[in-house]
Amino acid sequence: MHAPLRPELEAGLRHFGLDTALATPLLAYLALLTRWNATYNLTAIRDPHEMLVKHLLDSLAMQPFVRTVDTLADLGTGPGLPGIPLAITTPGLQVTLVESNGKKARFLREATRQLKLDNVQVVQSRIEAFQSATPFAAITARALATLPLILQLGGHLLGPQGHLLAMKGLPPQDEIDALPAGWQLAAVHPLQVPGLAAERHLVDIVRVQA
Repeated sequence: MHAPLRPELEAGLRHFGLDTALATPLLAYLALLTRWNATYNLTAIRDPHEMLVKHLLDSLAMQPFVRTVDTLADLGTGPGLPGIPLAITTPGLQVTLVESNGKKARFLREATRQLKLDNVQVVQSRIEAFQSATPFAAITARALATLPLILQLGGHLLGPQGHLLAMKGLPPQDEIDALPAGWQLAAVHPLQVPGLAAERHLVDIVRVQA
């Protein structure tokens, strides 16, 4: 169904230094998302090529920054973005998908089962209500909220050395200036997403070390 997208996806994988064989499970995820989206309206984007660029490649742009991380919580993940593409391409990463919407959580469980993603856990919960037995090395949120609100909702999930890795368009200086006490900016990384003209940045927030 999405076979015509394979060459562009493989080119994107090469751009990120990833194995082109990963195109197969990524396209399987995209096919599953397309099929469920027809009934459950999981994402407003319906064009397969637009999904490839704005969902898959955009998610993979942050993969280089999670290669050294062992646990990641994807907050308000929706249909699994960026968590599922990151889990597929980073098998050593344990990914927890946190989503309160029942329809989306059902899709996440089915996608995890069909794609045999042993490194993915689905948690149906509001972010602020989710308590983890062990803190996460990183949390991410792709299109959820402002940086201060993400930290207000999910900052309790991070360990002392943990990072919030937030996908943004332009660097959100007003949000950085409004970070709550105890948090500081570590870095802003410009990202190149193949096929996407818009600017993308990864904002890295860490706790202030005493």
